[in-house]
Amino acid sequence: MAKSSADDAELKRLCEAAIEGTKQKIVMSIRVAKSRGIWGKTNRLGRGHMPKARVLAISTKAKPQRTKAFLRVLKYSSGGVLEPAKLYKLKHLSKVELVSNDPSGCSFMLGFDNLRSQSVAPPQWTMRNVDDRNRLLLCILNICKEMLGRLPKVIGIDIVEMALWAKENTTTVTTQEKPQDGPVASIVTGDDLKVTVERDLVSQAEEEDMEALLGTYLMGISEAEAFSERLKRELLALEAANVHAILETEPLIDEVLQGLESASICVEDMDEWLTIFNMKLRHMREDIESIETRNNKLEMQSFNNKALTEELDKLLQRLCIPSEYSACLTDGSFDEAHMPRNVEACEWLTAALRSLDVDVDPAYARIRAVKEKQAELKIIKSTFVRRASEFLRNYFATLVDFMTSDKSYFSQRGQLKRPDHADLRYQCRTYARLLQHLKILDKTCLDPLRKAYCHSLNLLLRREAREFANELRASTKATRNPTVWLEASTGPSVTVNNADTSMVSEAYAKMLTVFIPLLVDESSFLSHFLCFEVPALVPTGDPTNGRTSQSNVDDSDDDDLGIMDIDDNVGKHGNSSSIDLGSLNGFLQDLLDGIQEDFYAVVDWAYKIDPLRCISMHGITERYISGQKADAAGFVRLLLDELESRISMLYNRFVDEACHQIERYERNVRQMGVLSYIPR
Repeated sequence: MAKSSADDAELKRLCEAAIEGTKQKIVMSIRVAKSRGIWGKTNRLGRGHMPKARVLAISTKAKPQRTKAFLRVLKYSSGGVLEPAKLYKLKHLSKVELVSNDPSGCSFMLGFDNLRSQSVAPPQWTMRNVDDRNRLLLCILNICKEMLGRLPKVIGIDIVEMALWAKENTTTVTTQEKPQDGPVASIVTGDDLKVTVERDLVSQAEEEDMEALLGTYLMGISEAEAFSERLKRELLALEAANVHAILETEPLIDEVLQGLESASICVEDMDEWLTIFNMKLRHMREDIESIETRNNKLEMQSFNNKALTEELDKLLQRLCIPSEYSACLTDGSFDEAHMPRNVEACEWLTAALRSLDVDVDPAYARIRAVKEKQAELKIIKSTFVRRASEFLRNYFATLVDFMTSDKSYFSQRGQLKRPDHADLRYQCRTYARLLQHLKILDKTCLDPLRKAYCHSLNLLLRREAREFANELRASTKATRNPTVWLEASTGPSVTVNNADTSMVSEAYAKMLTVFIPLLVDESSFLSHFLCFEVPALVPTGDPTNGRTSQSNVDDSDDDDLGIMDIDDNVGKHGNSSSIDLGSLNGFLQDLLDGIQEDFYAVVDWAYKIDPLRCISMHGITERYISGQKADAAGFVRLLLDELESRISMLYNRFVDEACHQIERYERNVRQMGVLSYIPR
């Protein structure tokens, strides 16, 4: 007998190499031919069903509690190397069926109960000979019995014949043993297999019954031919009896055939009905899918519409202009009692413009309603800015006219009055928040308002300075000293008149004491009130500003506008600060322009009374200049510099005149010494 592929060690090694890494051990491997077959029907070979070379391998995998067994199908790759193709678990093996139309008995099919489609034709395996078939099937049945505790259904194969074959053949096959600590794989010889097969496939009682049955028909071990002839005769007798019985039951057979025919008709009708129902169900399924699709679209559309409605509601709330704000902005009053409502309306207008210009979504910016609402808000803004600017210009002029028409605000004959702008600033402070909002809404409207404020307040300051200077000169009683320096040389009998003129210097100092702090405060108030983004002009509590303690008490709240100080935002607006500082200096010049003439008049008056008072006035001026260096009130510092220059110029004129007198008289008059010059 040719060597079986089950004994091919090289084949077994190739199989183990193909499943390397799976922790499985090959028990048996054998070459087979694979083709397609159908349970109980003849397999017809064609172009699509040509046999294919395969290798069946039985493998096991040890687990702590049990051992798993597998049937592997391996195929040859294009390079002739074995590679895994299929994997079956032997625990799902339910049937082993011998192919009936194969006269050699080498073809069989294996049925597994876990296949997804039982209607698909299972593979048909063809062995080289019956010995290979028996060797593989015995190994499979043996493993199923030992590991699974059950045997699959065997069809077309005589178990007894296989048991006898196992006794006659002594080849090495693989079986399983179960020691105490778990099942392990082991290799047994043919002698051991005989006992295993007899024990597993045929029990002791069955073996005894079989021997008794064989003893009935066999006369001896050498009478096998006689026994075979006897079996043939009995088989012919049984077939004849079966044919006779069939002929006797012909009416019953006809009745059964009629029943089968009617059943076939019913089955065909039922198949037709099922086909119709299947078509209707398919149409219903398509309709349901279409309905579900439309329903999903409707749900999505409903969700989107809801979200769109919410967004549009929010947009409408932003686009809606409250009637009270609209009336206040377009036709409201600017009286002091209505200012909180005007400020509230300005805040709303600023927020609405920002929400439509900056915060609005770009998709909304193209909507016509948004564009129309933007245009409407801009019209309201321009209307409000125009009305507010016109009101403030008239208000500044009216407020200053009212103060200038009341003489009690100014110095009068016999009474010097310190200018007090507390009430003026209080009334202006009412509209500070309005100016802040005007700057946010339209920055260009501030310059005309600043010019109007500076013009109106300049008239008031010049009037106050003129009245104060006139009354100061009138109330100061000082004797004018002669300007003749050489009167002592004419003779010792002439008396020198040395009158005290210190009150002239005191009058000049009083003029500076009153007006320099006032001008600095007005400059600081201007920068805050008219929204210049510059540092604070006068630091709070600065002792160098020349104010008395009483004036500090009176004016401690003069710069408190009730709004955020400008110097809080210097760091945030560094670029615009320098621009506003230049603009502020220009408006300060408009505010204080012309007031220097009254200071010049006081200096000229003091010079005429006593030219030597220029020395004390120069010291007073120098002290104020050093005190104002820390301030940003540029025009006030320029005013002090001009006063210092004028005093120096007058004093230089006096020195030049004195020198001229000495040069003129020293040629004609006899020098009498320097004693007469010492008192002067």
